[in-house]
Amino acid sequence: MSPVVPLQDPHAPVDQLGRTMHDLRISVMDRCNFRCPYCMPKDTFGEGYRFLGAAERLSFPEITRLAALFVALGVRKLRLTGGEPLLRAGLPELVGDLAALPNVTDVALTTNGVLLARHAEELKAQGLARVTVSLDALDPAVFHAMSGGFGTPGEILDGIEAAIAAGLAPIKVNCVVQRGINDGEVLALIERFRGSPVVVRFIEYMDVGTRNHWDRARVVPSRELHDLVHARWPLTPVAAGYRGEVAERYAFVDGAGEIGFISSVSQPFCGACTRARLSSEGILYTCLFATHGLDLRTPLRTGADDATLTHMIRSAWLGRSDRYSEIRSAAHPPGTEHKIEMYYIGG
Repeated sequence: MSPVVPLQDPHAPVDQLGRTMHDLRISVMDRCNFRCPYCMPKDTFGEGYRFLGAAERLSFPEITRLAALFVALGVRKLRLTGGEPLLRAGLPELVGDLAALPNVTDVALTTNGVLLARHAEELKAQGLARVTVSLDALDPAVFHAMSGGFGTPGEILDGIEAAIAAGLAPIKVNCVVQRGINDGEVLALIERFRGSPVVVRFIEYMDVGTRNHWDRARVVPSRELHDLVHARWPLTPVAAGYRGEVAERYAFVDGAGEIGFISSVSQPFCGACTRARLSSEGILYTCLFATHGLDLRTPLRTGADDATLTHMIRSAWLGRSDRYSEIRSAAHPPGTEHKIEMYYIGG
């Protein structure tokens, strides 16, 4: 990685709530090889669903050019997402291009893990620092229900082992917990990874998009999960690693690693959010729960120079006042307003 400049860049834009832009999540693919009901339910995203064509998605040079502009405005961490990013041919090449950008301190990847075993070594060689793997259950039947009938827990575990062998550790495993569906898998997941370089994080089921049939009754609050785990393996709090870290961290008292809880529903963390999101077709979103975004692809492809694109990005961030999780029920009851789907901007 290139030398790092101070994070308090005097030119970095600050939004309406005093938040700087530090992280950019880049969706490289709107397609996925799973049909998880909370993200891409099979009844909506079936065989006839039209995803973006190759020409509609940003090319790697276009992604790299835009990423460099975000970095110039203060972004230091880049995360590749989807859909499933490993469906994008040649992804390690993009990782290499992004890792070479001056002042980028971290390039990470979020994946469902099915294709990770075959790509982990090359991704690491190209500069990938970390990987987050989605794994909602170890029980084959529960996993099958939560993946829409695609993949197996064994394939995901093989991918995690390959990532460890490639030196991508510590690895984070994300589990979206839904009451009555996979809440019985929590202790099994922890037991599987305790003592390994894997940090399991439990995410409260969120009302992202409008097609996942979100029901607050299915949300298992992080406090409830914490108490469940603590009764089995005592936990102690761990200080946040940086401002804006989304997970509350806890270490096992016996020294067997740590776990995390992401509590967007019960304990919103909008006030410290430093994330911008770029869709695979080049639309900038300033919130996971956004209802609209800023098209960067059109000016990018019609000759806009870097100064013009930078001004557009800066202006979007300066005008940002998003805090959906904090006003979820009061301002816009879930299901009443169209929001961008999670598969489209990568969670």
